[in-house]
Amino acid sequence: MNRTTRTPKSNKSNKSNTPTNQVRIIGGQFKRRNISFIDADGLRPTPDRLRETIFNWLMGELQDARVLDVCAGSGALAFECLSRGASFATLIEANTAQASQLKYSADTLKLTKTDIQIINNTAQKTLPTLGSPYDIIFIDPPYALNLWHDIINAIITHNLYHADTLFYVESDQTLEPLLNSFDIRWVKSAKVGQVFAGIFQLNPL
Repeated sequence: MNRTTRTPKSNKSNKSNTPTNQVRIIGGQFKRRNISFIDADGLRPTPDRLRETIFNWLMGELQDARVLDVCAGSGALAFECLSRGASFATLIEANTAQASQLKYSADTLKLTKTDIQIINNTAQKTLPTLGSPYDIIFIDPPYALNLWHDIINAIITHNLYHADTLFYVESDQTLEPLLNSFDIRWVKSAKVGQVFAGIFQLNPL
């Protein structure tokens, strides 16, 4: 869910649905524009250094791409894709307040329904309702929920990918053992700080 670790606040009552945090888009037409997000447990935008790595990996793949951000969080990854030429992005976010903030960010960037779809629901409930395959899929769920397998299985079951789809996955665990039950081909991978990140494709059945 594109996130970064912050020092816990000493007073837990300070946590709210107010968008007090920001992350900056680092490239494309929205470069240097800020996206606000709420202070919520588990919502940690992917750090700039890792995002730069991700979009170096995806260079040349974003133009006119259909993008799915399964656990959108701040929306930084999907908005970055749209900034760099993607034609459409679907963002799934279970937190109602953050989903509202995503819609506000989309409006601020003057994105319309032809550019972006924001769905306030869980990935498990939303994935079966999506009808078309995507070119790039971001899978970065809250680590504690251990949803990687459920999400990938749902994507496969509901035909939300094609032979050339690129999957980005992020975890606090080594990726190869985590995903060894799937027939995948690793395209890129890296460890940045304590985060394991990689891009893979599913091998044909």
